Amino acid sequence: MEYRGASAYNDDEFFKNYITRRNRVESPNNIIEKPILLELIGNVERKKVLDLGCGDATFGYELLQKGCFSYDGVEGSENMVREATKNLHGTEGKVHLASMETWNFKVDKYDLVVSRLALHYLEGLKVLFKEVHQSLKDNGKFIFSVQHPVLTSSTKSAAASSSKTEWIVDDYFNSGARIEPWIDKKVVKYHRTIEEYYQQLKQAGFMIEDMREGTPRPEEINSESEYKRRMRIPLFLMFSCKK
Repeated sequence: MEYRGASAYNDDEFFKNYITRRNRVESPNNIIEKPILLELIGNVERKKVLDLGCGDATFGYELLQKGCFSYDGVEGSENMVREATKNLHGTEGKVHLASMETWNFKVDKYDLVVSRLALHYLEGLKVLFKEVHQSLKDNGKFIFSVQHPVLTSSTKSAAASSSKTEWIVDDYFNSGARIEPWIDKKVVKYHRTIEEYYQQLKQAGFMIEDMREGTPRPEEINSESEYKRRMRIPLFLMFSCKK
């Protein structure tokens, strides 16, 4: 069975394993992607934030603690929404059960739209990028991360490994669906080149202010050998865009 979009997280076993894996202190999401994303986001005080594919909303809770005015998380998995509701309890944050494709974007509402490692689950981004653009206030920001295209290009390196040391990049310019073995399941992701992300953002009307590939920072990684391994290939691609 192949899982699409957020459906994998409604598999209870997968969900449990994912949460355990995701919340590891040494998770690359925590030690590589998040510090750079927070740097790109900057000050969130008094800002209205929309988080697409918010997962368990721990990131939303953090943004609320940093002073954002409001937080709306959009998530397509019922298991994730339940977890997010728990994490946002006692805050002004809200989580909505909806897919990114069906979410009703309000015009000129948000100061910041974020998305962490969710957009590569979507078959098409052109319409979504335009809707995100319309939902932002003037000078609003769209900041997101995806799995790096050198990883999504081929699934030949995706076999389970506790410490992968070799990666295969293949079919890079052939965009489209990839069936990836992940946490003992098969998950559909969509490969795009860096150029495609860039061009579709420009076509939607965004000014691209910054792009990062998740260069590891030695101060964030405890092990020197792990730091050297992480320096070999990019895991993440991040864009900072302005309306």
